[in-house]
Amino acid sequence: MTTLLVASTGGHLAELHDLRPRLGIGARRWVTFDSPQSRSLLEGEDVVFVPPTTSRDVPGVLRDLVIARRMFKAERFEHVISTGAAVAMAFFLPAAASGVRCSYIESATRTGGPSLTGRLAARVPRMRLYTQYPAWAGGAWRYGGSIFDAFEAEARTELSPICKVVVTLGTHQRYTFPRLLTHLIGLLPPEWDVLWQVGATVIDRMPAGARRQVPAAEMRQALAEADVVISHAGVGSALAAMQAGKRAVYVPRRRVHGEHVDDHQVEMARELEGRKLVVAREVEDLTLADLETAAAWSVRAAPGVAPFRLAPS
Repeated sequence: MTTLLVASTGGHLAELHDLRPRLGIGARRWVTFDSPQSRSLLEGEDVVFVPPTTSRDVPGVLRDLVIARRMFKAERFEHVISTGAAVAMAFFLPAAASGVRCSYIESATRTGGPSLTGRLAARVPRMRLYTQYPAWAGGAWRYGGSIFDAFEAEARTELSPICKVVVTLGTHQRYTFPRLLTHLIGLLPPEWDVLWQVGATVIDRMPAGARRQVPAAEMRQALAEADVVISHAGVGSALAAMQAGKRAVYVPRRRVHGEHVDDHQVEMARELEGRKLVVAREVEDLTLADLETAAAWSVRAAPGVAPFRLAPS
């Protein structure tokens, strides 16, 4: 039977897409939101697009719950796996009621404990819960591995001047990052070739050519050609940069400025800098020297990556 892979677009979908080859599953169907990222990333896959839900969006979850119930009435599924966020609960609830195996893999952004979705998923009967950090595994939470185990950094032997830059601020509809965009407009030399993916961020002085969202295929090409990548501290952006061989400059959003629901991006930046996979900086501390530091390193696939350890059914 088919496994349902359920995730919001953005970092949640990027994580699940990267983990999929390590999950040991066969037939699969994806459930996500319709976006340039999902259409590009899942081209050729079996996909069901559902209405988008955002953080703490109860009406949105209820809309997707109606769709999920119809799907479970019409077809049998073997397993539901999700990396979040809110859309996970819309599918976990009818799946559990139907006796379908459910697995929730907490996002790699959660370095110290579960998210709200994780805490809610823990209340679903017979739910299998996984963390990507052994430090807080225990009780119902198992350590299965990390998406970042697949990468390692190394110093470049040849350096070139920085000419091409990718700036990606994420694509979240509710949370914007005007502090970083404003800082970068004043920092980056005008002669540099910059691709700006700004999401919902709007400021008075927008950079020329700024785009709300860039399709995944085009973004992959731009990342491959870039000399340096500057990113908000989201999982999807980090993964995309690493897959392109880049050690990104990684700037966390801060809750105090209304840039996210909490400070999990600060923890994420600390974790990835500890692995030497990013150069983490606060907005106000970011300099051109930091970009040169990042450009002096590359990221490559780590050998012998283990499967993600799902508990047996």
